[in-house]
Amino acid sequence: MSFGTPNSMVGVFFLISFLSVLPAILIMFTSFTRIVIVLSFMRQAIGGQQIPPNQVIIGLSIFLTLFIMSPTLNTITKNALNPYMAKQIPMQEALDRAAPPIKTFMLKQTRQQDLALFVKIAKEDKFDGMNTTDLEQLPLRVIVPAFVISELKTAFEIGFLIYLPFLVIDMIVSSILLSMGMMMLPPALVSLPFKLLLFVLVDGWNLVTGSIIRSFH
Repeated sequence: MSFGTPNSMVGVFFLISFLSVLPAILIMFTSFTRIVIVLSFMRQAIGGQQIPPNQVIIGLSIFLTLFIMSPTLNTITKNALNPYMAKQIPMQEALDRAAPPIKTFMLKQTRQQDLALFVKIAKEDKFDGMNTTDLEQLPLRVIVPAFVISELKTAFEIGFLIYLPFLVIDMIVSSILLSMGMMMLPPALVSLPFKLLLFVLVDGWNLVTGSIIRSFH
């Protein structure tokens, strides 16, 4: 029984290894991180435990990511993927063509101080001037971590704003229960219906998803 040449087996091994980490790589390169964190904050602020369930949060995050990333993906498909599939360009050139649109998207969402931090750590002295044209020449090893921590900061800021109105409801309910002497009744159990009512009345899903999408423009 033949298992192929050693070179082919090594190639298959590296291909499988690459495919296993591909989802994590794509998550770090796109808007997915901010979206899933904000939606998780929203669920926790409402206090619905596992409602909506993780599958819904992840599924909605994926489709919102595709919606937000569609201009970038269309550019990559047109300039890199289609020519490569038609065997007009080699893989390396396709990767080189795919990098600029991704870099442009990430740099628009990255804070200057985060980018400066990794430029300094990576000792990329030629980019100290922070010229916009120069920034697009930065390697992905510098742009990606700066982009990710910027996304985390933005997601936490949005999450804080989402938390505030629900926190006010929790405080009001807790104060009322304490004044009535109902110390054994969990405030979260009483405040949950009011938070759900507030969320429905203000059309929360529309506001949250709209705010997430507009935060990328």
